[in-house]
Amino acid sequence: MKNRARFLSLMLALALVFSGCEPLGTEPAADSAASIVVETAAPTQSPSPTATPTPTPSLTPISTPAPVSIDLAGIPAYDGAAYVEVNGNAPYFTEDNYTEVSFESYSELDSLGRCGTAFACIGEDIMPTEERGEIGQVKPSGWHTVRYDGIVDGNYLYNRCHLIGYQLSGENANTQNLITGTRYLNIEGMLPFENMVADYVKETKNHVLYRVTPVFDGDNLLANGVLLEGRSMEDGGAGISFCVFAYNVQPSIRIDYTDGASTYIEPEAAPEPEQTQPVGSEYILNTNTGKFHRPGCSSVDKMKEANKQHFTGTRDEVAGMGYEPCKRCNP
Repeated sequence: MKNRARFLSLMLALALVFSGCEPLGTEPAADSAASIVVETAAPTQSPSPTATPTPTPSLTPISTPAPVSIDLAGIPAYDGAAYVEVNGNAPYFTEDNYTEVSFESYSELDSLGRCGTAFACIGEDIMPTEERGEIGQVKPSGWHTVRYDGIVDGNYLYNRCHLIGYQLSGENANTQNLITGTRYLNIEGMLPFENMVADYVKETKNHVLYRVTPVFDGDNLLANGVLLEGRSMEDGGAGISFCVFAYNVQPSIRIDYTDGASTYIEPEAAPEPEQTQPVGSEYILNTNTGKFHRPGCSSVDKMKEANKQHFTGTRDEVAGMGYEPCKRCNP
């Protein structure tokens, strides 16, 4: 009986070893053969594809570029055009600026309270979905509230100009994005490029790298103008590419850029038309007496029509024809 019990115990032990089961009440060793078998025996599966996350707009660019240095001496004087091409109309962006992720970046105001470069990658995800709010509380450097009724479109000389337009970024009363700009700069100089970028982004769903740099002369509080740069990203600039300087001027207004003061330029009086000098004078010749007279001479009224001859020329020419001057009118 004891031998039979030992035999059954031995058979049970062998069965447990070959089946790979853990005896009750014991923990598997961390490096046991059973653990390895479990891991390697699992069927191989292809990894499921990872969904690409939708880019979210960033308020800081991947690489913040240094502001573009513009020498005003190299900008042509304003000659009636609201803006002029700079650098062959090619933006100054470098390849490390390129990105297809929307962002916005604004410079801190300097010690004079002036704006610096505003830089962004414009995409539909940062464009506004509501009307612009109130910005009248912002007083940018060089600000004056001054009217020139009937001379300036909208009457007010200065606008609070967004460096990156509200329709592109949704920025409202951001003091780092508002400069004192003339109505002319805002409407004729900057708005055409803002509209161009906005239309392109909405139509293509692409992105546009966009940078605006206000250009000040020395410590002046009012910018002489702004450098506008733009380049479409997904198509390598085929859709949008520009680099222009827009003038902060207003026709018929003289501006002091040190502080923004202004005066109306009185139009110059039209020059008097030049009097055409006659080639000679008009004389009345009396072919009977051989005398010549002024047209208003009383002797002309007594002259027979048959003896009267009109002549235009110089006095010397009449004398050369053998006529003598009338003693009464002394022509």
